[in-house]
Amino acid sequence: MKKIIIATKNKGKVKEFRAFFAPHNIEVVSLLDLEEDIPDIEETGESFVENAAIKAEQIANRFQQPALADDSGLIIDSLEGRPGIYSARYAGEPTDDQSNIDKILGEMKEVPNDARDARFICVLAISRPGEETMFVTGYCEGHIQTEQSGQNGFGYDPIFVPEGYEKTMAELDPAEKNQISHRNMAMHQLENKIHLL
Repeated sequence: MKKIIIATKNKGKVKEFRAFFAPHNIEVVSLLDLEEDIPDIEETGESFVENAAIKAEQIANRFQQPALADDSGLIIDSLEGRPGIYSARYAGEPTDDQSNIDKILGEMKEVPNDARDARFICVLAISRPGEETMFVTGYCEGHIQTEQSGQNGFGYDPIFVPEGYEKTMAELDPAEKNQISHRNMAMHQLENKIHLL
């Protein structure tokens, strides 16, 4: 059976990738499953692609196994693309979802409804030892509402309304959210590259 290391300690992400790779007979191993404790890899890139590549390539080279890493975030047009690669720590360290949301809503207080376009982006990097890293990208288009609502999800979900919906991501049923999520869209793209693993 083929094996791929997912360069994350996030159990939710690992569960998603296990479900994705299972029908393809590929075993998923996460950083939590490895015998040695892997310190967090510093994301020093200037783009989602660079950050995903840094994580995937370090793990692939270290263990001489195919590795997958993702980098994702929120891009808001009226904020010139912010928070972008700083989405998780936009309001500073330690990372805090509510502080990040408050900062965005504050910065967008004067932005009219028809200028609040935004999208979630997810870049997956697949690194194989000695070979060129592959990338796939998924988007979820939508807009930022003026106040937060909903209890599901995490991150910016309570202020992000996906295109074609009247509710925020945090008000959607988790299964419905996963169908339209940026990570799910990236995984659809990955389907076409699985034979290369």
